[in-house]
Amino acid sequence: MPAALAAAVLVLAAGCSSGGDTSGRGSAGPSSSSPAASPSGGSGSPSPSPSGPPAKGSVTVAATLTGELESPWGVAALPGGDLLVSSRDGGTITRVSADGGRKTEIGSVPGVAPAGEGGLLGLAISPSFASDQMVYAYFTTASDNRIARMLYDESKPAGQQLGAPDTVLRGIPKGVTHNGGRIAFGPDKMLYAGTGEAGDTGLSQDKESLGGKILRMTPDGQPVHGNPDADSVVYSYGHRNVQGLAWDADKRLWAAEFGQNTWDELNLIEPGRNYGWPEAEGKAGEAGFTDPVAQWRTEEASPSGIAWAAGSIWMAGLRGERLWRIPLAGAEPSAEPEAFLEEEYGRLRTVVPAGGDGLWLVTSETDGRGTPGGGDDRILRLEVR
Repeated sequence: MPAALAAAVLVLAAGCSSGGDTSGRGSAGPSSSSPAASPSGGSGSPSPSPSGPPAKGSVTVAATLTGELESPWGVAALPGGDLLVSSRDGGTITRVSADGGRKTEIGSVPGVAPAGEGGLLGLAISPSFASDQMVYAYFTTASDNRIARMLYDESKPAGQQLGAPDTVLRGIPKGVTHNGGRIAFGPDKMLYAGTGEAGDTGLSQDKESLGGKILRMTPDGQPVHGNPDADSVVYSYGHRNVQGLAWDADKRLWAAEFGQNTWDELNLIEPGRNYGWPEAEGKAGEAGFTDPVAQWRTEEASPSGIAWAAGSIWMAGLRGERLWRIPLAGAEPSAEPEAFLEEEYGRLRTVVPAGGDGLWLVTSETDGRGTPGGGDDRILRLEVR
């Protein structure tokens, strides 16, 4: 990686997955935003790779799809384009029409026990949804975090369309903080989950624990052939609190991770690798640990969801209240990260592809750490390049 990139920094919540900044924000209506200056401490941008996207990108807020959402967290796109959105604190799942933003609550998830940063978190749609109609959810119970799947039966009345949860994986450590929570099906049609160490730092290096890991499993929750350990769903370890998962066009897995007091991270995930926590934070250069590809100061990021579009990783910042663009040339950044929408929409929780060069961006002002304004929380439609 070019040495200049070691200075590229973004800032995140010091030690918590939701961040603690409660500063106000500006206009909540559609707008365009020009890129912010390079992160502090940078020593100049590396030259863009011929195979990478432009060094400078752009973000346009094309529309506000919907608003007045309660503690939105996970978002998953249905095959037709509509979105399913989880309410962390309400324990409900709402369908939002991609054409007009009409909201319909499809049901609640029994057993959700919201507290602190726990509750109903990530959502994912089965890769065989056309035939099985299964929706997957990651959520906190009274005893643990777990992943379950539910039948989505659209023939039933609104509010009663979710079937009983069928738990596929249980025993993920829970805590007031650091519950992880992002789930996604990869290009291999396997289910991946980002977990946190629930405030117990020793779990991250314990391969027998599901805390502080990225997990890879079959849709039934079983270990996958090719995992580092044949009888384990653990795919990578040494993580603090993973809330962002995304694959690029070449099927590489990227993950965003909350740091503690110094560095937040964007990591390129490879099976069996140790990403250092709690022995290393950020680019420590220590033997046996895999350094992040990019890092940010915790007050400028607090990264939650990430997505890949237009040749870049896009990272939603909670405490940082901005959207970061990390242009990629293969497995490395091709230029320094850029910040967009800084303090315009408050805390940003989730970003997901919207087709082409579009993104859906979800705010997080009603999670107890923001400063809600009229219309919060909302889903924005972005055009990016």
